[in-house]
Amino acid sequence: MPLADSDGTSIYYERHGTGPAILFVHGSGGHHAAWWQQVASLREEFTVVTVDLRGFGKSDSSMAEFDGQDFPGDVVAVLDQEDLTDAMLVGQSIGSVAALRAGLLRPERVGSVVLGHSLGGISHPELKELAAADRAEAVRLPVIDRLLTKRFQRERADLTFLFQQMGTFNVARMQDLRNLDTNGPSLEEIQASGVQVAFLAGEKDAVLSVKTVTRAHELLPGSHLEIVPDAPHSMYWETPGPYNAAVARLRRTLTAPKEAA
Repeated sequence: MPLADSDGTSIYYERHGTGPAILFVHGSGGHHAAWWQQVASLREEFTVVTVDLRGFGKSDSSMAEFDGQDFPGDVVAVLDQEDLTDAMLVGQSIGSVAALRAGLLRPERVGSVVLGHSLGGISHPELKELAAADRAEAVRLPVIDRLLTKRFQRERADLTFLFQQMGTFNVARMQDLRNLDTNGPSLEEIQASGVQVAFLAGEKDAVLSVKTVTRAHELLPGSHLEIVPDAPHSMYWETPGPYNAAVARLRRTLTAPKEAA
């Protein structure tokens, strides 16, 4: 069983396939197995790494409490253990915050970070205001309706049930990840790192609007933007085809300026 040591905490991860590396970082209800549709699709062309943050899946969950500020270090531990270079980190929702911070901690190992349905905890007054307005609308909906479309829930009751069951394997909860947003990186710090950033979002995301994501892209020079039509917040689960295609396209094309020089 592959384990990485993150300051004394055992972090479970898996490595599949060969080729340029993609490391997926799950959100608050996920763990390494949530990426089953991505691993199966991408491992023929890429090295696909999935990880359980502490408190999730098979990683150490024995601590009395969890601090989201430790999660980026869990990702870094896997990067170091596998000696990855020019990896592309792909986060889902709040997992994108951990991914971006990990990339900034190890720019020599990370060429790019894809912020899936997230602003990555970027510290910027306008973006914080826009995201807060989106959250105020989202909390009016049942949790499942924020993540999957009603049509998918109706037509794929089986996969909707499995999606909900995924979170039952975790000890950490959403509140353990929220403080990741504290003291987030500035736009200037991201640019100075040399790490390329892409925003990846779904047209029907009920948690973070396309308008907000587009504005973040406009404010971060050199960033990339991918909006997938008809896709919800958890499009890696509901619309894996377009999602996987977008991730593969970004992995093939993104190159950090520090490496292109």
